[in-house]
Amino acid sequence: MPTHGSLTKAGKVKGQTPKVEGRVRIGTNAIIRNKENFRKRFTLKRYPGQNKPGRRRRPRRN
Repeated sequence: MPTHGSLTKAGKVKGQTPKVEGRVRIGTNAIIRNKENFRKRFTLKRYPGQNKPGRRRRPRRN
């Protein structure tokens, strides 16, 4: 079965690409994250999600 390119060139571009180190990602502490979520929901009375009461639209009537 014929190929669309020679197998000797396989991986050529990946080999030429310079290696870039990934940035170090620092996650948040679970206790701090839960405390902040508690404050948003119960202290500030905010609702999660996109269908917040202030942004909710009435459905159209046809």
